[in-house]
Amino acid sequence: MTLLSANLNKVALLRNTRTIGIPSVVRAARIALGAGAHGMTVHPRPDGRHVRAQDVRELAAVLRDRPGAEFNIEGNPFHGLLEFVREVRPAQCTLVPDETGAFTSDHGWDLGRDGARLEPVVDELKSLGVRVSLFMDPVAEAMAAAAVLGADRIELYTEPYARAFGTAEQEAVLGRYAEAARAAQRAGLGVNAGHDLNLENLPVFLRSVPKVLEVSIGHALISDALEFGLAEAVRRYLDAIRRGNAGAEGESR
Repeated sequence: MTLLSANLNKVALLRNTRTIGIPSVVRAARIALGAGAHGMTVHPRPDGRHVRAQDVRELAAVLRDRPGAEFNIEGNPFHGLLEFVREVRPAQCTLVPDETGAFTSDHGWDLGRDGARLEPVVDELKSLGVRVSLFMDPVAEAMAAAAVLGADRIELYTEPYARAFGTAEQEAVLGRYAEAARAAQRAGLGVNAGHDLNLENLPVFLRSVPKVLEVSIGHALISDALEFGLAEAVRRYLDAIRRGNAGAEGESR
């Protein structure tokens, strides 16, 4: 089954609007893991508007007490991200080319432009025993370059799919994601996905895009938690994943 990594940035964002420590990022992590989430994702940013250094340390401790649950730290490696990775050694580091002060991540790497400076970063992460994933647009031709760089996985940036969902463009856009995933897999890369996936569009994505190993979901998951509660929201995303995976298996027969 595709694994669910719950992104807790929006829990931290809400907490940071006050100085009393609630909602607790650590408590949210324990609730999500208890409901079946397979891991946690955080994206510390230089401006500190989301998770902060102490959150990263505390979440790493929570994950160490949960055998099999993975910690994924994502962000721009040229904006202080590696300091966190060196300290806590997460299972996975997802390298994202977001700019300082960016509203949200909004594009994947251009490896023709950025590959040379990413290469020593990838090498260091692998020397630390950390799985490396590159945040990528759904461009099939770029996947071989990600493999040459030494990445273990790519994470498909799915906002364009989310925007196309329910429109006449949906099938064509899904086709590009499926083609990119197959190209990555032919190059020996695992495939993750994330950004604006939700309960409605997630099963369709997983039915169409083959062998997605992990989805990282934060904004929609925390938004749904306001209605359903966090544990129930996690369970609903796990059910959406199961339905998507089951549909993919049925179509492959």
